[in-house]
Amino acid sequence: MGIRSFAAEHLPAALQLRPAAPPSAGDDAIAASFAALTHKLDYLPKADIKKVREAYKFADEAHLGQFRASGEPYITHPLAVAALCADWRLDAQAIMAALMHDTMEDRGVTKTELIEKFGAPTAELVDGLTKLDKLQFSTREESQAESFRKMLLAMARDVRVILVKLADRLHNMRTMEAMAPDKRLRIARETLDIYAPIAHRLGLNQSYRELQELSFQHLQPWRHAALSKALQRARGYRRDLVERVRQDVERAFAQGKLKVQVYGREKTLFSIYRKMREKHLSFAQVSDIFGFRVVVQTLPECYLALGVLHQLYKPVPGRFKDYIAIPKANGYQSLHTTLVSPLGTAVEFQIRTEPMHAVAEKGIAAHWMYKVNEAGVSEAQRLGTMWLQSLIDIQDETRDAAEFLEHVKIDLFPDAVYVFTPKSKILALPRGATPVDFAYAIHSDVGDHCVAAKVNNEPVALRTELRSGDVVEVLTAPGARPNPAWLNFVRTGRARSKIRHYLKNMEQEESRSLGEKLLAQALRAEGLAMPSTDPNDENAAAVWQQLTRWSGNRTRGDLAVDIGLGRKIATIVAKRLARLMAERGARPDAVTLSLGRYAHDDSTPAQGMVLIDGSEGASVQCAPCCRPIPGDDIVGYLGRGEGLTVHTAECSQGKRLFERDRERFMTVEWAEELTRAFETLVTVLVKNGKGVLAQVAQAVSAAEADITHIDMGDERASETTELKLLVTVRDRLHLADVLRTLKRSPSVLRVARVKP
Repeated sequence: MGIRSFAAEHLPAALQLRPAAPPSAGDDAIAASFAALTHKLDYLPKADIKKVREAYKFADEAHLGQFRASGEPYITHPLAVAALCADWRLDAQAIMAALMHDTMEDRGVTKTELIEKFGAPTAELVDGLTKLDKLQFSTREESQAESFRKMLLAMARDVRVILVKLADRLHNMRTMEAMAPDKRLRIARETLDIYAPIAHRLGLNQSYRELQELSFQHLQPWRHAALSKALQRARGYRRDLVERVRQDVERAFAQGKLKVQVYGREKTLFSIYRKMREKHLSFAQVSDIFGFRVVVQTLPECYLALGVLHQLYKPVPGRFKDYIAIPKANGYQSLHTTLVSPLGTAVEFQIRTEPMHAVAEKGIAAHWMYKVNEAGVSEAQRLGTMWLQSLIDIQDETRDAAEFLEHVKIDLFPDAVYVFTPKSKILALPRGATPVDFAYAIHSDVGDHCVAAKVNNEPVALRTELRSGDVVEVLTAPGARPNPAWLNFVRTGRARSKIRHYLKNMEQEESRSLGEKLLAQALRAEGLAMPSTDPNDENAAAVWQQLTRWSGNRTRGDLAVDIGLGRKIATIVAKRLARLMAERGARPDAVTLSLGRYAHDDSTPAQGMVLIDGSEGASVQCAPCCRPIPGDDIVGYLGRGEGLTVHTAECSQGKRLFERDRERFMTVEWAEELTRAFETLVTVLVKNGKGVLAQVAQAVSAAEADITHIDMGDERASETTELKLLVTVRDRLHLADVLRTLKRSPSVLRVARVKP
């Protein structure tokens, strides 16, 4: 794709760079014949070629009478996909799956039928490639996300799934002209967002560049055409320069008695466009459109070749990168250096061995093309496997398909930073990653209990962005737990999914406990005690089973969670439970009835009464409109799916909710012993002057309270300013003390608690 080879005849065929322009109609006709595919399969044993032939016959019969949008017989597409897989020298099972990849989706062939004819491994590959269009989803996005999740998990089990899928997408992108414009745009956007980054993540750089280029061509045809013309003109202007640099370089290596292959490299149109957009450059300002690759025989020769080049031309400071010592996250290895040419223009050189070149172009597919014991190939395989394993880890914590896809997109960052553990182990993280991402990359337990971090032996905030070369140390504490605020700055899908999973579990446990309390309280109002939860009590077990069947929940715990989150109303569930218990002979008890109705007036709360002590977590929240504190009269509102929200009894918003939804209100009380301070909002009118803010802060501190937020408004400074302080206090008495201390400050004119 836009690559000009100057010494390609010296390179092995497998290593030569091929132009990425879509093939002509003649090429497609050749690819459509099974004979052409068989010619590419000469690396397979004859028995395997026979199996591939059987798969071709099966696919040909299945697609008989089916045509592509271009009018060609549909079988031309699976044949072209299989030919691309053969270029990667994939095994017979993958080639067979490529030939039959649309039979289940388009022609109704069953997985059982494929297992019987071709064996379970091939059937699993085809199944992994099959979308979920036959299932009913509420939106197209939900269907697409679920299909991606299925494919990516199949890929995590067997990487051949994604290799066949990328070949399928590549051929579709090459032959999209016959499709409707809106479908072309949708597929091109999907390719740019998902498939091209996956190809890059697995090191398939040749496919990555072509997928990007074709997507760009369909998404922005005018810009693509304009840049294409500009690049053709630039080729003419710079032909002499490129030829002169090539001759100088070859002469220098000949004098140094170093056997190398030198050939030219041209930036793709999409990478030029992206650089122009990101750095706000014109086409003329993009200097490194052309570059050179130098392929040597051994690893030490990479560094010798670097020395020869630096003696020939002056290097540009800060533009040298050693991806051999520290490979990229997808296994890519090369030395990169930028030199100043005789005409003063910057020219980039990439230096690598032949196995490194194989990995650079074919990535994880090089595993099938070359011996696994080659250092570069095995490294690509190891790094690719690490990422695939992380997909399974994310799936374990994420059951929602759209959320899973969001995590995977986050992990498809093309850029990476390389950081070190204190024991000098290298970790690759996406650009913008923080110590929390680093902690979760080491182990989920380290992330869950992370409390602080050091970078290069200096304490830093957990939201600090890491840079390549940083030595990161994470400090943990046994009682520490993930903070919801971390979700605002973590960058890796693994960290995000682990934090969300923990918070969901915590919310479920708290909601279940709250729901059980509410149900017990509502049932006592019916004069009954909660049925036994002992599984050996057959009578009680039958009641619970009937109740969960009525409510639509799978278990008693799920029903309690729904009550705790406000999805079901405790009084209605309690009435149904009382009826089921009455059918089995249970009768209301007068003592229980009075206890349920009047316990909140007693000095000792009844079991199940909701007491607020500050330790409730996500299931119970203080309303931000009135910010109740201990000592306020309070009521509880059980929102739909939001848990219990505590309002002050005089809160106007709470009163409006009560008028509209009074069955969701319940009595709550403050506990005698509180576990934390509570926030409330205070307005302070001050005279403007030097050091006023410091005086206010000192007054609050003197009253043993804390300021968590200050809002000074957007008005221009005049004689006075109204400050809004969010302060944490123990109770109303403490708040009164804070207000008195503030009033005594000479710069304070007026102070009051904000009420809704």
